[in-house]
Amino acid sequence: MKKLFLSLITAAALLSACNQTSGNGSTAENSNDSAATKTEATSANAANAPVMKFEKESHDFGKIKTGDKVSYDFKFTNNGKSPLIITDAVASCGCTTPEWPKTPVKPGESGLIKVVFNSAGKSGLQDKQITITANTVPAQNMVHLIGEVLTK
Repeated sequence: MKKLFLSLITAAALLSACNQTSGNGSTAENSNDSAATKTEATSANAANAPVMKFEKESHDFGKIKTGDKVSYDFKFTNNGKSPLIITDAVASCGCTTPEWPKTPVKPGESGLIKVVFNSAGKSGLQDKQITITANTVPAQNMVHLIGEVLTK
């Protein structure tokens, strides 16, 4: 009988602990309210965020020989409502080097992402992806440099 009584008290304590709420609303209502607030804030930020629009999202450099270097300037325009700040640009391979503007690009203005591909040690079809991280929504944009490297 003592075991049954202790089991019931333990179960009651656990159940009451699980049903605790913070404040005067239920936990589910509070999390729904905060999720709605976050969604509204994200929508407002997205509406005012810079928009990075590229003239071309990929460039085919054609056929080159092993050891050749090719470069291309990806031109973009900030079609958003606030200055565009690029924080990083990373290529999918160490053989590709991107350079980007270090100063903010104002709304309506254009800029260049200069990409240099070094084909040393490469052969065959190449597709190098460059990921640009900026204060856009979403935070990352991608461009591609593609072509074929022929052996000498």
